[in-house]
Amino acid sequence: MRTLAVDLGTKIGQTVTVSGWVHRIRELGKINFVIVRDRTGMIQTVFDDKVEFTNESIIRIEGLVVANDKAPSGAEIQVKSFQILAVAAPDLPIPVNQEPDRLNIDAILDNRIISLRNPKIRAIFELQSAILRYFSEFMHSQGFFEMKTSKLIGSGTEGGTGLFTVEYFDTKVFLAQSPQFYKQAMVSTGLERVFEISHAYRAEKHDTPRHLNEYVSFDVEMAFIEDEVDLMNFEREILKYVFTQIEKNNKAQLLAWDATVPVSEDMDKIPVIDHDEAKEIITKETGKKVFEISPEGERALCDWALREHGVEACFINGWPRKKRPFYTFPKDQKTMSFDLIFRGLEITTGGRRINEYPMLIETLPKFGLTEEGLGDYPTIFKYGCPPHGGFAIGVERLTQKILGLSNVKEASPFPRDRKRVRP
Repeated sequence: MRTLAVDLGTKIGQTVTVSGWVHRIRELGKINFVIVRDRTGMIQTVFDDKVEFTNESIIRIEGLVVANDKAPSGAEIQVKSFQILAVAAPDLPIPVNQEPDRLNIDAILDNRIISLRNPKIRAIFELQSAILRYFSEFMHSQGFFEMKTSKLIGSGTEGGTGLFTVEYFDTKVFLAQSPQFYKQAMVSTGLERVFEISHAYRAEKHDTPRHLNEYVSFDVEMAFIEDEVDLMNFEREILKYVFTQIEKNNKAQLLAWDATVPVSEDMDKIPVIDHDEAKEIITKETGKKVFEISPEGERALCDWALREHGVEACFINGWPRKKRPFYTFPKDQKTMSFDLIFRGLEITTGGRRINEYPMLIETLPKFGLTEEGLGDYPTIFKYGCPPHGGFAIGVERLTQKILGLSNVKEASPFPRDRKRVRP
C-alpha cells in the first residue's frame, strides 16, 4: 500500500512504498538525496548510488523509514528499490522547485501546465477547492437548493452588452454573464432558496490585474427578503463560516503565502455606507474629487474601514439606478443594491430584484429594453414571483484577496483573458 508524505513520521522502522514526482536531486558523492513530492508534501529519500532520472519524473520507491529531524516529517527513506513510472524531459521550461516570485506572471501563465506543479502555486487551488466546499456546506445547512444552469442563452438578462456569441446549429446564442434569469425562475417555482457555483462570461475588453473574461461565480438567490440589508447580513454569515473553516483547516495554504483571514467577529464590524457617502470618504482619503468609485477608491475605502472599524472591508449600498441592471429594485432615485469591497477589491455585487410584473414592464424602456427582447424572462413575474434578491461572489477574486495575490489571473488554474485561450 502506498504511504503518503503526511504519514511518513508514523512509519519509522517500517518498510514502505511511496510514489510521486522527483522534486529535487542533491548529489553528494556516494550518497544522493532525492526529494519526492506527492499531494500531501515532501519525502526525503536516500540513494546509495548515482541517480540517472530527471526532475519531475514519476517514481515509485520502496525503502526503510528512519528518523531524521532535518528531513520533512522528521523521517526519511533509505531506498531499497525503485521504479521509474514516467520519465520527464530534462528541458523544463520553468523550474518547479523554486519560489514562483522569481518568475513574472506571463512566464507562469504561458507555462501553466508546468507552473501548476509548483507547491506554492498549487496551494492556491488547494485553498480554492476548500473555499468551494465551505460555500456549499454552508448553503446546504441553510436550506438552499444547489443547481446547475445552462451557459447558452438566447438573450442577455443584463441588457445584452458584453456577451460572447456562439454558433448554435443554424442560429447564434450567447455565453451567460450570470445565472440571473435561472436563479429568479427557480425562486419563483417555490424552492425559495437556490445557489449555483459555476462559470460566467464577460466579453469586456479589460486587461487588468482584477479582470477575467471567464470566471467562477458563487451565486445566491433567496425569497421573502425586505431589502438589501437582509442580503448583506446573510453574506456576513457566509463569510464567517468560510473564514472560520479556512483558519481551522487550511493553515498550510495560508502559511505558504504568509496570509491570514479575518476572524469571524470582524464580519460584524463591516460598515455599511451609502454610495454618496463612499465618494465623500474617498475624496477625503485621496484628496481627489470623486465622480466614480474606481479601483483606487476601493482601496481607499478599505484603508478607511480598517482604520475606523478594524476590518478591511465595507458594504456600499444605495447605488444609483444608472449603475445597476434594470431588474434592481428601485428606492427613490437609488436602488436596493450593494457591493462588498474586501481588501481593496469589489468581490460581491447584489441586491433586491424587481418582482412585480407592472413595475418590470414600466422599467424596461428606461433601459432601452423591450418585453419581447427579454424572451422568457418576464414570464417569471407575470404569473407571480415573491419578493427576492441575491448576490454573487467572484471566487477567483476572493481567493486572490485571501492570499494577497497581485493578479486575479493567478487565482484561475487556466485563466481566460483578451490574450489567453490556452492551455
